[in-house]
Amino acid sequence: MYNSSSSSLKIPTSPQEEDKGEGKVYGNVLAELESVDLPLGTTLRSVYDDQPNAHKRFMEKLDARIRNHDREIEKMCNFHHQGFVDAITELLKVRADAEKLMGQVSDTNRRLQDAGREVTAQTEEVIRCRIQQRNMATTVEKLQLCIPGEMTWLYYSALKTMEQLENIYIPRVSQYRFCQIMAETLPKLREEIKEISMSDLKDFLESIRKHSDKIGETAMRQAQQHRTFNSAVQKQVTLSCAKPLYGLNSRTPLHHNGLSAEAADEEEMDEEVLTAQDLVDFSPVYRCLHIYTVLGDRETFENYYRKQRKKQARLVLQPQSNMHETVEGYRKYFNQIVGFFVVEDHILHATQGLVTRAFTDELWNMALSKIIAVLRTHSSYCNDPDLVLELKNLIVIFADTLQGYGFPVNRLFDLLFEVRDQYNETLLKKWALVFRDIFEQDNYSPIPVENEEEYKAVVSRFPFHDAEIEKQQFPKKLPMSQSVPQIYSQVKEFIYASLKFSESLHRSSTEIDDMLRKSTNLLLTRTLSSCLQNLIKKPHIGLTELVQIIINTTHLEHACKYLEDFITNITNVSPETVHTTRLYGLSTFKDARHAAEGEIYTKLNQKIDEFIQLADYEWGMAESDGRASGYLMDLINFLRSTFQVFTHLPGKVAQTACMSSCKHLATSLMQMLLDTELKQISMGAIQQFNLDVMQCERE
Repeated sequence: MYNSSSSSLKIPTSPQEEDKGEGKVYGNVLAELESVDLPLGTTLRSVYDDQPNAHKRFMEKLDARIRNHDREIEKMCNFHHQGFVDAITELLKVRADAEKLMGQVSDTNRRLQDAGREVTAQTEEVIRCRIQQRNMATTVEKLQLCIPGEMTWLYYSALKTMEQLENIYIPRVSQYRFCQIMAETLPKLREEIKEISMSDLKDFLESIRKHSDKIGETAMRQAQQHRTFNSAVQKQVTLSCAKPLYGLNSRTPLHHNGLSAEAADEEEMDEEVLTAQDLVDFSPVYRCLHIYTVLGDRETFENYYRKQRKKQARLVLQPQSNMHETVEGYRKYFNQIVGFFVVEDHILHATQGLVTRAFTDELWNMALSKIIAVLRTHSSYCNDPDLVLELKNLIVIFADTLQGYGFPVNRLFDLLFEVRDQYNETLLKKWALVFRDIFEQDNYSPIPVENEEEYKAVVSRFPFHDAEIEKQQFPKKLPMSQSVPQIYSQVKEFIYASLKFSESLHRSSTEIDDMLRKSTNLLLTRTLSSCLQNLIKKPHIGLTELVQIIINTTHLEHACKYLEDFITNITNVSPETVHTTRLYGLSTFKDARHAAEGEIYTKLNQKIDEFIQLADYEWGMAESDGRASGYLMDLINFLRSTFQVFTHLPGKVAQTACMSSCKHLATSLMQMLLDTELKQISMGAIQQFNLDVMQCERE
């Protein structure tokens, strides 16, 4: 507690003391009042108890102190007033955006709550189904302990009864003749029961051999539905991370449960899941196994079953000779194999020791080697890329199906790399025909554009940018011919087609990027390059066409970097990544351009030779005509018009062509003079020849 005597204040009584100590005393009192740590009651009581008028002076001091604080508060407010006003102004500006954002947040929250409500309901349904599935699995597991069950109970009872008769009851009355007959008959009855059960087993083996394709078809369809559903869900998750809820601005329409319509349809189709036990009655196997076990001959039964299944496996693995002609042939082949191993997987888990994991692994390894050899052989006969692509999809589904049953399938995915090479070869053959048609239909003249729409249509198909041409008024011409945007578009289509094979191969983006770049390099360096070389060598391709081909290859060469960016956008792999394959289009178009330049020089020389052959000098003329020969003037006019076409070519090419033509013309004229058949030349002929040479020099 606070001690009042120790804190009481002595109020001065004399005027001198009051003048000296009044301010100090009341200052102490006011300091105590302003403190939040001291009790106020004792302090105030000390003011009123000492003198009657002390409280008036204290009130005056208190008022002065209050006014002082008011002034300090006013100064502080004045100092911060402008900042407060600015803050309020900014807050008013933000209020409109805040209200808009609040509306968006509320709307998003509402939609999220609606979506979450359906997800919650579906989650509860999934939990309930999982519980039911677990209970059913437990029930099946317990029931399997009771196999062969009700149908085999009669055989089991009969065998137990015969055992009791033979071991217990017949020995007691063995002196009677009918008992001896019964004792002799019991072994025969056992053999009859074994034969009946074995007959049922043979019928079962024959039945599953006939229906294995149906079993495999069902299993592969379920695996495909499961893979499609997972792919659709993954795609929807990706879209939901990058786009608004409910598929706004998305190409994929959403179902009422938030999944794409395709995934929803697959989910509905997959509601009733059929298993091997739903399609096949396995009771003959269980019955025969139980009977042989009771009779102590289980090993014989196991050996027989495994031997028969090995024979059936070899039959299943034999393909039809025309399997490569249609995709249905491959599908039937895969269905039979899947059906066989689905049955074996069920027998493995439903019986105890009839087949072992080692036995199924041995069968699978044998089958896998045969399957790979068959597919490698038959796929080599396929010339249709669409058929090869469908084969790849079947192999993926086949591998996914058997992988779901625990069989290793890595070798199948390795085989797909060989099939990919075959697919690329068929694509290259197909695109070789496409390129050939494009070159044959090209008019080898600049593309005319009449208006802005036509210009944008060309630029949208091919990355062309030229500031000078863009400034020109319509109508105008683009330097390349119509084949350039067509070739560029077809290369992109090839990349898309090549990408289709890379889907579902369980490969990284970097590996897919490498595959695309390598296949594109093959298209550029082998297929397109070969088509360009053949085009340049065709006899109907003249100098004008060769000039246009050089211009075209120059623009295609500049577009290679855009193809690199196109592949990068597809695979999301940066071109700066280590070991990234580069496109070799630059060298392809450079080689084609050099070949076209060489062909220009050759054709020019051939054309000069044709004009030279028209020369008809009169080597014995008395005097010249005083003007150049007609053939030479025609040749000069031809060269003049040809060199005007060369203005669109790089300066070095035009210069080289001019020098080559002049040199060839000079050589031809010199050979004309030095011809061994020319025996005599008159002075007039020499003057005429000199005029022709001077005309060449003047031009």
